[in-house]
Amino acid sequence: MPPRTPKTTAAPWVPEDGGLTALQLASRECRGCDLWRNATQTVFGEGPAHPDVMFVGEQPGDKEDLAGHPFVGPAGRVLDEALAAVGIDRRRAYVTNAVKHFKWERGSGQRRIHAKPNQLEIQACRPWLEAELRVLRPKALVCLGSTAAQALLGRTFRVTVHRGEWVDSPLAPNVLATVHPSSILRAPDEAARAEAMEAFIRDLRPVAALLASAETRSAAPGS
Repeated sequence: MPPRTPKTTAAPWVPEDGGLTALQLASRECRGCDLWRNATQTVFGEGPAHPDVMFVGEQPGDKEDLAGHPFVGPAGRVLDEALAAVGIDRRRAYVTNAVKHFKWERGSGQRRIHAKPNQLEIQACRPWLEAELRVLRPKALVCLGSTAAQALLGRTFRVTVHRGEWVDSPLAPNVLATVHPSSILRAPDEAARAEAMEAFIRDLRPVAALLASAETRSAAPGS
């Protein structure tokens, strides 16, 4: 078993070689920060070994923590709806999070309330993200929300300023940031949610166009 120190990085648990399955299996034992103590399980990324696009959110929520799969709760349904609207096949996308364990606080009764991961926890988990990118090498990388964007693009990056724009980054050939789908669920009323959803879909259209163009080129004779 990898050493338990230092406690502020997942690096000792990240295998240096092997593919996606090796990463997923190794992540189950990660003790790189203390979030594993209150989480049900590690929720690692899922999707094809050679995805068209990789989506990175903040962290698994309550539903994901219990199921052990990313983006299967309410935010995942919003993402699925948006992907369908722009014509991106979820089966060809890889979905993951900047932090692989659910951080929560106790609400009223037995309800578990999402708590934002701090910078130490985000940095501790970064080796997993780097390993995912190294193994998957997606055509496009989409950061969902400020936590994912700042984890990958720097702490000064502002989604509110650059949402829906292509960003120069060594992480992938094409990188873009937009809001997290959970922000749409927090809109105050139905009209606001519809407007937020339209904006989210608009942000994803360049990604869909890029993937469609790449598919057309690959299907062309002589390609």
